[in-house]
Amino acid sequence: MEREMAGLAASGAAAVVQAVGTEAWADLRLRVTELFRGQYDHSQVTALARTTGELFSGTAAAPTEVTALWRARFRDLLAHDPRAAVELRAILDELPARPDSGPDSGPDSGPDDPRPAAPPHNTISGGSQGNVVQAASIGSVTFHASPYHGALPDPQDWPKVADVDPIALGVRPTHRRDGLPPLPPYVIRDRDDELIAAITQARARGGLVLLLGEPFTGKSRSALEAMTEGLAGFRVFAPARGADLRGLPALLQGRPGRYAVWLDDLDGHLGDGGLEPRLLDRLAGLRVVVLATMRDDAYDEHRHAPHGRVLDLAHTVELAREWSPAERARLVRRAEPPGDPRLADAARSSGPEGAAAYLALGPLLWEEWWRARRADRHPRGHALVRAALDLARCGLTGPLPMDLLLKVHGGYADVAGMDRESVEDARAWATERRYGLLRFLVRVSDDTWRVAPFLVETATWHADLPAVDSQVRVCALEAARADETYDFKAIATAAHEAFRLAAEAGDRHALQNLGILAESLGEWEDAERWFRRAAEAGLPRSAGRLGRMLAERGEGKAAEPFLEIAAETGDAEAATLLAKLLRDRAQHWLTVGRTCGSAEASHLLGDLLLGSGDVDGAFVCYLDAVRAGYPQVAASFASVLLLYNDREEAEVWFRRAADAGDDRAVEALGQHFSEGRSALEAERELRANAEEGAMDATSLGVYLDLRGRPDEARTWYLKGYETGDAYGAFRLAELHKAKGERTQAQGWYRKAADMGHPGARRALGEGPETDAGTVTV
Repeated sequence: MEREMAGLAASGAAAVVQAVGTEAWADLRLRVTELFRGQYDHSQVTALARTTGELFSGTAAAPTEVTALWRARFRDLLAHDPRAAVELRAILDELPARPDSGPDSGPDSGPDDPRPAAPPHNTISGGSQGNVVQAASIGSVTFHASPYHGALPDPQDWPKVADVDPIALGVRPTHRRDGLPPLPPYVIRDRDDELIAAITQARARGGLVLLLGEPFTGKSRSALEAMTEGLAGFRVFAPARGADLRGLPALLQGRPGRYAVWLDDLDGHLGDGGLEPRLLDRLAGLRVVVLATMRDDAYDEHRHAPHGRVLDLAHTVELAREWSPAERARLVRRAEPPGDPRLADAARSSGPEGAAAYLALGPLLWEEWWRARRADRHPRGHALVRAALDLARCGLTGPLPMDLLLKVHGGYADVAGMDRESVEDARAWATERRYGLLRFLVRVSDDTWRVAPFLVETATWHADLPAVDSQVRVCALEAARADETYDFKAIATAAHEAFRLAAEAGDRHALQNLGILAESLGEWEDAERWFRRAAEAGLPRSAGRLGRMLAERGEGKAAEPFLEIAAETGDAEAATLLAKLLRDRAQHWLTVGRTCGSAEASHLLGDLLLGSGDVDGAFVCYLDAVRAGYPQVAASFASVLLLYNDREEAEVWFRRAADAGDDRAVEALGQHFSEGRSALEAERELRANAEEGAMDATSLGVYLDLRGRPDEARTWYLKGYETGDAYGAFRLAELHKAKGERTQAQGWYRKAADMGHPGARRALGEGPETDAGTVTV
């Protein structure tokens, strides 16, 4: 018996190796490996079969070595299970007889073996046969166990339902986060009971169960969960799109166990070689369950086509995209801590598109938006969406005006190529609907927008997204301060922490931002401390802010060096304040000089006082210089006399100055003392000047008004106001007031007051107000 088993093992090994590369190989491989089902070395035999199949690719071991391995496997199988000899002999009987592979051949047999050769025994199966020739030796035989059999994998290798990979079966993954599986926990849908019932019914007698729905409704996930519950223990085959399925019945015929076929997107498995009524009937006869999903539009497209007749045989269940209140309630319960954060995001932010679409589309759209930053794609569109996203990360989660987004989006230095895309194209790209469902920017009102919630939630953990730029936070603070709907304190607290961390990392601009933030909150000591550190780090803007703070509390001398640093870099406010401080110091020391008897000091002090509006003080100083015999004071003294309307004496002093070569005095003489100067000429000159500047336009209006021509004056007042002269608005208010038009007068006073005119503020009962020491007149 042992010698017989050894010979059978040798014959089996030789047959396996000799079949490689022939049409018999696929069937032989399946049948031989099936012999080892249930044995401890079944997986090793399956691996050996794959190695054997590679013999003709030149990558496997030598045939003699592979034959020896097979002989050892067969001998071990027959030793443990002698009943396997019957099946092995049956397999060999169906192969072409060979002189060296008879049932009694073995390691000790050869050409001179005295034992008689086995009688010829040839069997042909599958299809129809004509004449059959039986002979002791046949050179070659071509036979087909099944016309489609070889293209399909061994059902023994099909995974069991509990072991299938949902992603491989078509379930769309959500964003992968550290410590979380590819998919969040499943939330029960309202149609799950109906779907499971249909699968249970098909389990009893086979058939097709079809789950219908719009794209991104969660069809694949729901079908998978229902299959897990209703088809436990089944093995599942998920063919590629367009695979030939006609060999499935022959492949499964007579096999123990239960089998299911998974056809995600059924429209890819219809037509030639796909699922059709006869094939479905043969599979149902084997109690095979076919579980499929299909989009509504694809169902409508194929429903009445010849290849779509199989749809009539399906038990169809429809799944809605938008979730019902009961489904959303289950989602909320499933998301409660310590639930999956992705479900919490979906419960909080998914809208009419449904939670399944929200979870499935999020990764696709994030990737599209992130890749759009490249110069050859949509860099400006990417930056526009990023502006809304970063402002939301700062706390501005409400609707944002497009002007603010456009202001912020241009500051992203790490986004190249924005000049290649127009603002209009960027806006169109950012606001178009993706997959018919979601947009990056969602319109809230005519020109306000909100960034899609899935971007905000993904940004909280996505490692590739840069931190919010400091200047974006500054813009967010400005916007929050102007809009009471935002919690400015919370936004400021978050900004402070971000600025502090940046400052600790060596960002000197963060020091300045901390100072600005503290200043806006009225935290003066902290503001001064941060501005001083930023100024010492070389930031002129912070030096200017520090100088202003010092000046406002009376430390002008300490403020001057900081203001000078800022002024030298073009800070106009710092330059002006520095000049005022220096003017005050100059006035102090010129007063000292005058007291000590300096005529020049008296002259210069008079000029300083006259420039500040103190005419009487200037006159006294000029008079001191005149009495001291200081001729350089002549033009200045004449100017004061002219203000006092002492024309005769003024002309004398202007003439003295002109004779001394003072060009200003020459000009004054021509302007104020020329012979034959008429009102017509004066008006002509005023009109010429009125075309040049706002104040001159208003001055012409005053000239006309004083001469009883208010209608003409109104035109020039309006021009002065429109070009920035607050006095123009004030004079328009006075015109309306003179006519008793109180409402119109109040409106123009308000406009003038908002532009800083002190007379308008007094007219409104608000009193005179100044801003940083300046008054608009």
